[in-house]
Amino acid sequence: MYNRFSLMIENIENYAHLNHIPIMEKEGIDFLTNYIKENNIKSILEIGSAIGYSAIKFCLASKNVQVTTIERDKERYNIALKNINDFNLNKRIEIINDDAFNVNITQKYDLIFIDAAKAQYIKFFEKFKTNLNEKGFIISDNLKFHGLVNGNDEHLSRNVKGLVRKLRNYIDFLNNNEEFTTTFIDVGDGVAISKRIDD
Repeated sequence: MYNRFSLMIENIENYAHLNHIPIMEKEGIDFLTNYIKENNIKSILEIGSAIGYSAIKFCLASKNVQVTTIERDKERYNIALKNINDFNLNKRIEIINDDAFNVNITQKYDLIFIDAAKAQYIKFFEKFKTNLNEKGFIISDNLKFHGLVNGNDEHLSRNVKGLVRKLRNYIDFLNNNEEFTTTFIDVGDGVAISKRIDD
């Protein structure tokens, strides 16, 4: 059903596109919101809020979802805060304006979503895995990085080559992890779903 929220979501998507702010691709966010519903996810920790798009979509997927989200960029944080308030979700989404590595959280979550600085994915995973519920999931986005991760990187700039290398290292880290098993989903810009290996 097309309603006021649909129009507001469209406005956020358009704003992100016009201002070159990275948000999840529609195919990816649709997959993730369905995953949240199918797995009865109620608590989410998001690393990288940007302008609040995915946190809002998570809450719209289910009225039982609570989100804690971290964004270090002050301008994006302020826009995210406004967007969250516009949806009247300020009681369900807690947004923290800080570098994720400075944030210490004791709460446990059903889902941890990593969608921040690509070069830091391994460090994010290692830092926040202790905040995962026993049967929870860690989901990482952008593992295809616009198709560059599986492509030829000869023509890329040094900075982009570095990011691609870090993402390939992250994929190796997930594949060789003895604590978690990971499924890679070819949806959106590439999603990985990691869960603890049962003893």
